Amino acid sequence: MKVWFCILLLLPGFLCAGEWSGYVEGQGRYFLQDPLDSDQSDNTLSLAFQPEYFQRWDNDKQSLLFIPFARWDSQDDKRSHTDIRELIWTYAGNGWESRVGIGKVFWGVTEALHLVDVINQTDLVENPDGEQKLGQPMFKLSLERDWGILDFYLLAGFRERTFPGEDGRLRTHPRVDTDLAGYESDREERHLDLAIRWSHFIGDWDIGLSHFNGTSRDPLFMPTMNGAGEIVLAPFYELMRQTGLDLQATKGDWLWKLEAIHRSADSGSYNAATGGFEYTLVGIGESAMDLGLLAEYLYDDRQDAATTPFENDLFLAFRLTANDVDGSELLAGIIKDLDSSAALFNLETSRRIGNLWKVSAQARLWFNVPEDDPLYPFRQDDYVEISLSRFF
Repeated sequence: MKVWFCILLLLPGFLCAGEWSGYVEGQGRYFLQDPLDSDQSDNTLSLAFQPEYFQRWDNDKQSLLFIPFARWDSQDDKRSHTDIRELIWTYAGNGWESRVGIGKVFWGVTEALHLVDVINQTDLVENPDGEQKLGQPMFKLSLERDWGILDFYLLAGFRERTFPGEDGRLRTHPRVDTDLAGYESDREERHLDLAIRWSHFIGDWDIGLSHFNGTSRDPLFMPTMNGAGEIVLAPFYELMRQTGLDLQATKGDWLWKLEAIHRSADSGSYNAATGGFEYTLVGIGESAMDLGLLAEYLYDDRQDAATTPFENDLFLAFRLTANDVDGSELLAGIIKDLDSSAALFNLETSRRIGNLWKVSAQARLWFNVPEDDPLYPFRQDDYVEISLSRFF
């Protein structure tokens, strides 16, 4: 009791000694078509808050990072949620580093799809692109040598994927009922996952080799009936093993990228890859702006049996960077299914307003999606999103 009392007395002074930053965000989404379900709405408003605390001590050998997150949504109670994105203590030694707590890890180099990125669970209610991640309880040990960096991960505590609720848009029909989640492991969310990654650069090449053994972050879906007699999808998290490769080569104005994986589980084994390039036109029209041209091919050898919609698709996009004081950027692209007429269009743009404000916009449109495509439930969920953020 005395120890905890002392900690509570010291904590305010400890927190005040560090650096606080973060943002508050207001966001609005407008859907261009009527929903498939009468419980859904044409628009939604939400507020998000993400503070960040960081402190170093012991001659910068030790540090603490704390990033909580909260969102309130006017329509979807499942999108109103909180999370600890990161609460991680780092100790840096001579040629090694350890991290303990709740952290975020990103693996990958491609733009359209991150196949090798398997550590953190997707926070799907934040954005359907899968870029937003939940914090993952972990222990990480990194060894730095002349021949590369070797990272070891012990992942304790599985995080289930978030899904929109009954009133939310951008959801499946029937909806996913997270209360009926199942696991292959008898330990369920307490299963210990292991991962290892080697990374190095050789000349113009950045190389990463990884292996993961544990509970899959991508659930399978089992149609079932819930307690209210409603047909729903129950997520099932199987055990899997994944070996991944990510490569990036910088050749002047060219960036060549590749991500490839082999994954095996009781449900089957498969290979998948995403690869392509980004070519940058520097100073277009004798201006300060740069124009990046992107092209990637998305492949999954399961073809029509794939649980992902991107099994034989082409991604084409351009990225416009203004290089101005306001950091203005625009990314627009399309993913085209080469086996059908289906296509997904995405546009993202952002610009700072002074030193403390930022406005962002996104548009996402689905075209000609056939009934057997995993994207078919979203065929009437075209939307435009505008966000205004205040940083501190």
